[in-house]
Amino acid sequence: MSKQTLPVVDLQAVGCCAPLAVRPMDAGQAAMVAPMFKALGDPVRLRLMSMIASVPEMCVCDLTPAFDLSGPTISHHLKVLREAGLVDSERRGTWVWYRVRPEAFRQLGALLDLPATATPAGA
Repeated sequence: MSKQTLPVVDLQAVGCCAPLAVRPMDAGQAAMVAPMFKALGDPVRLRLMSMIASVPEMCVCDLTPAFDLSGPTISHHLKVLREAGLVDSERRGTWVWYRVRPEAFRQLGALLDLPATATPAGA
């Protein structure tokens, strides 16, 4: 894995947006939030995210065997999750450990929050 610092989604910018059911996003807000949803839109990344979120932190050495994919492919998917601002990582010796960025999930959850009075169309 590269030792360079990866750019991540600005979570402060994501937090600026009202829930989708309250007010439509403008183009700039949608562009800031879309990478997070796009990262979760891949089945492998969604599974990785689920595995990481289910524990306080997880070693890449425990993630890789769960997939029928090469180590570099798993590393690529984890990089996408990091760049989207969904996980943090820390190198410890040979291995990299991953943990969820709870603030990212709180902000995504807030975007998807429906007011208590909202009812589906046709209900």
